[in-house]
Amino acid sequence: MALTRRQVENIANLARLEITEEEIPAFVENLSGIIDLVDQLNAAQTDQVEPMAHPLNMVQPLREDRVTEVNERDLFQENASQLESGLYLVPKVIE
Repeated sequence: MALTRRQVENIANLARLEITEEEIPAFVENLSGIIDLVDQLNAAQTDQVEPMAHPLNMVQPLREDRVTEVNERDLFQENASQLESGLYLVPKVIE
């Protein structure tokens, strides 16, 4: 399916794209090619194809969930200018 110049101009307008007169023929050709490719994909027989989440039949290896660092909260809070109940106080930025 080939797009017309008018259709490309309308698409550009809806997308708020500013394209020049010289660019329009290239857009017509490129967008028509994209639509032709989509038509080819739509024509493919996929009735017997099972949907899948991943093309390879494999399991994601996960690491063991364990603590690897010590809690240094008190050390970090020594650098804070203002604290209250273990929380950092920051200036209000929203009125």
